[in-house]
Amino acid sequence: MALEDKKQPIVVKKIKKGGHGHHGGAWKVAYADFVTAMMAFFLLMWLLGSTTQEERAAISDYFQNPSAVQGPGGASTSMIKLGGALEVPRGEGEPMRDPVRDPSRPTPEEIAEIIEDKARLDELMQKLKEQIEASPTLKDFKDQLLLDITSEGLRIQIVDRENRPMFDLGSIRLKFYTRDILRELTRTINEVPNHVSLTGHTDATPYSRERTDYSNWELSADRANAARREMVVAGMPERKFGRVVGLADSVMFDKENRFNPVNRRISIVVLNKATERAIGLTDEVPVVPPPPAVVPPPLPATPTVTPSITPRPAPQRTTGNGMESAIEGALGPAPGR
Repeated sequence: MALEDKKQPIVVKKIKKGGHGHHGGAWKVAYADFVTAMMAFFLLMWLLGSTTQEERAAISDYFQNPSAVQGPGGASTSMIKLGGALEVPRGEGEPMRDPVRDPSRPTPEEIAEIIEDKARLDELMQKLKEQIEASPTLKDFKDQLLLDITSEGLRIQIVDRENRPMFDLGSIRLKFYTRDILRELTRTINEVPNHVSLTGHTDATPYSRERTDYSNWELSADRANAARREMVVAGMPERKFGRVVGLADSVMFDKENRFNPVNRRISIVVLNKATERAIGLTDEVPVVPPPPAVVPPPLPATPTVTPSITPRPAPQRTTGNGMESAIEGALGPAPGR
């Protein structure tokens, strides 16, 4: 019993928790990141809305090439890295150094030229579409005039159809309606200061198995030259042509059917400035305005002709005639007699 009395009682404490404890400040960091991101987003939207295309291209180039200013050995000559900006001259009379740009990256001036050139070709394409719909000469052949924009510029393809070719069979002689089509297109193409490329194509039908000195290569090149001569007659300057080639059947329009007449075609490409530089065309092409509309001279006024009335001569009276005496006896004597 004495041992049982010496045991201490076991006390159980129940701690009642009230409310929620402190969770730390992690949510504040996340919220601050969110607000910063939203501020950067709205700043970007403001920049896109208040700057031009050329300025946006320059800003993009600035951030993509932050180490544009470099000194000898590839290191910056400034104590503070300016991140691609121009270095401030340190002495009187010391010129500012131009940033070193990547030659493969276009300058803002080149970007502006590309935008202007694309807008010019898009406008020319729309004008040609309207001309095809409005011209009686071109409207009948609109299914044979294909327009599209390629990496080289605006391409106009004049393709053959079954029973309606653009050239005589196996010849470089243009059909009369092909001449009319080329003359109509020439007047519109002359309105832009871009060079022109002409390419002749054939189908896979061999030119002649008996001749070995003349093939589809020569035929396609001769047809391209025939089209060039017709466009010169229509008023296109010789210096506007930058390239005239024949590709025979090496580039097919219908790759599934190499004998399809649509593969026989003439491609006229109004070259963009980038392609002109790539093939070495540096001279300026003058713009040839369209010829003034020929107004027929007015027709001469038709003179008013007043008909002249010639009085009839009075009938001769014959005296002593028995018939006259009989009439006077029936009607009475004539006045004045």
